[in-house]
Amino acid sequence: MTYIGRRKLLAGAAGLLAAAGAAGPARAARTARGRGATRAAAAEFRAMWIASVENVDWPSESGLGAEDQRDELTSLLDTAVARRLNAVVLQVRPAADSMWPGAREPWSQWLTGEQGEDPGWDPLGTAVDEAHARGLELHAWFNPYRVANHADPDRLAEDHPARRNPDWTVPYNGKLYYNPGLPEVRAFVQEAMLDAVSRYEVDGVHWDDYFYPYPAEGQYFDDDDAFERHGGAFSSRADWRRDNTDTLVREMSERIRSVRPAARFGISPFAVWRNSDRDPLGSPTQAGVETYDDLYADTRKWVREGWIDYIVPQAYWQIGHPTADYAKIVPWWAKTVAGTGVDLYVGEALYRCDAKSSTAAWRDPAELSKHLTFARGYPEVRGHVYFSAMQVVADPNGAMARVVADHYPTAVPPR
Repeated sequence: MTYIGRRKLLAGAAGLLAAAGAAGPARAARTARGRGATRAAAAEFRAMWIASVENVDWPSESGLGAEDQRDELTSLLDTAVARRLNAVVLQVRPAADSMWPGAREPWSQWLTGEQGEDPGWDPLGTAVDEAHARGLELHAWFNPYRVANHADPDRLAEDHPARRNPDWTVPYNGKLYYNPGLPEVRAFVQEAMLDAVSRYEVDGVHWDDYFYPYPAEGQYFDDDDAFERHGGAFSSRADWRRDNTDTLVREMSERIRSVRPAARFGISPFAVWRNSDRDPLGSPTQAGVETYDDLYADTRKWVREGWIDYIVPQAYWQIGHPTADYAKIVPWWAKTVAGTGVDLYVGEALYRCDAKSSTAAWRDPAELSKHLTFARGYPEVRGHVYFSAMQVVADPNGAMARVVADHYPTAVPPR
């Protein structure tokens, strides 16, 4: 099955739930966190992702001056307001780096072109202040384990933690990752992210779909030594890997609650947990990737356990897709979150909306609006998030304008 990763992006192929069961513990967990009380009165969540890795959205290119970077960022925030959105999800740790001063990792190369070089301003601090001044929530988007989009540690900044601790990393498919199987790695990446959470009034902590890397044919993720040292209690390496990811999610949830109780914790996974032909609890899909089996990410469990406050499945397919139908994925997620207290927002593929698309549905400016109309039939769906900001700005086939006209007649404040 051919695919490309989410931020380059899954284009490939890509049952029903048993009784809701453990909703009580999930609700109790969220209440204990002190973040569930506002849910009943929460406004519809309308957000866009602002990706910084590879300069996808912002900055438009590496090496711009501080003033130009700031102007581009505030312009994106102004666009969010103009489109009647009420939140932005800004990528501030795209690859074991940082977009705030004094962090535990070097400055991001996507700012200056040189990892570790000070851009001369505080992007995250500015983003928080400017978003709040416009009535927008600012969710800080971190990637836990990606170190670099290359596999050469010598290209990292000299003081990079991954360079100082080469045994923490695993090269895979031309990229470099922190090893999720090492407890010291798990502790470090949490500290790196919590440094920002403790210092800035972020409204949310947001992760995307990169835990263990997407599988690549003929490639081996060599965590043999870590499994030998830490996997003895597990019947299989897959179970151990899933437990590593579970532990990261659970621990981060608890630590966010301690460090900044008002901040919500959300994750935007690839939308298929498991296909129903593999697991009767799975979705009626035939996707080529399943988070449970391929990314070792038990996304359904995180919802049922109440470890997260919201989930944004990347439902990046059209209504009627032959193997991963939007109209089947959304109802599955609605049933999954029902009774848990976890908010469901749907990740929308605005980037696919193109008059030149090879898929007829994506050439239709009404396709995305149809998604929101369909999702409105499920009260568990409490909002939508659009990938990505540059498409919100450019809106190449008018799909975003159609969404705003059909579904966002007035602005609504966040939470």
